[in-house]
Amino acid sequence: MKTFKYLESSKNLFAQDVVTLLTSIHEYKGKQLLYIEARPDVLASLLEIAKIQSTVSSNRIEGISTTDKRINELLKEKSSPKNRDEQEIIGYQTVQNTIHDNYDYITPTSNIILQLHRDLYAATGLSYGGRFKDVNNVIQETNEFGESFIRFEPLSAFETPSAMTALCNEFIDVIQYEKIEPLLAIPMFILDFLCIHPFLDGNGRMSRLLTLLLLYRSGYLVGKYISIEQMIEKNKQGYYDSLQASSQEWNESKNDYKPFVSYFLQIVLSAYQEFDSRVSHVSKKTSSHQRIRNIFESHVGRITKAEIIEKCSDISPTTIELVLSNLLKEGFIIKIGGGRYTSYSKANN
Repeated sequence: MKTFKYLESSKNLFAQDVVTLLTSIHEYKGKQLLYIEARPDVLASLLEIAKIQSTVSSNRIEGISTTDKRINELLKEKSSPKNRDEQEIIGYQTVQNTIHDNYDYITPTSNIILQLHRDLYAATGLSYGGRFKDVNNVIQETNEFGESFIRFEPLSAFETPSAMTALCNEFIDVIQYEKIEPLLAIPMFILDFLCIHPFLDGNGRMSRLLTLLLLYRSGYLVGKYISIEQMIEKNKQGYYDSLQASSQEWNESKNDYKPFVSYFLQIVLSAYQEFDSRVSHVSKKTSSHQRIRNIFESHVGRITKAEIIEKCSDISPTTIELVLSNLLKEGFIIKIGGGRYTSYSKANN
């Protein structure tokens, strides 16, 4: 039977690369409060953009999507969902808002997770929202030839309720009594949650919502302002590879958490680095022209206007278009492609 012993498992995680990642994240966390207190105007803008990006990316990872126009209408409550995908997008936003506003009061118990899953599916009317799976499920993949195969066999439906209770109790215990570093316990919990695969549907999205909840409760608030879900989407292969590596022999309690822990820490560190970059640029009152120029100085390869807008959320799209036009005239950047496929690159890249 699968057991959860995080104190024992964490002893195998203190390789040099993990320690380096932890140290870097702690340093950025130390600056976090200074940014929050000094630039509430900038953070308000980052918060709204990150919430939209997170909702879009987390759902898109699971093949759930709609048009940009409909996303704006739905998330700004200017329209009601018209289909199943839009209902699930609204559900994600609902749970995300609950976590953003109330994380201090949401203890990650088995019953709370059921309630969050219920809210995720509230707009769909589906009966399995808020209920653990009642039939066994498997995690399947499709290879390059279109052939499906079983990548992982989670716990049975019968074992799931007790396993979820044991998992939550173990996590709460090691965090409450400060037995191990939260940044190690959180990815171990998320990995175990995904391996239990407790729901008929929505396991991936729930894992990302729980990631935000657990990070916030431990004081790591970067996911409020920089979309961690979007970073995962942009590095999906690394996400799936680390999951596969860390789930080997999971049912026998012989799995190695380190691949997934390392991936998780890299994502969190990247989010903090992006957060630091965005707030620092604004705090230094660097001109819009110089900030966008700096992006090309540090970026290797092509970048789209949409990606620049993400990095400069406090600069209007019109201003960004003007700066890009000026940089093209200067010969500092070149334009590649046209229409919706337009991208830019530094001239000497």
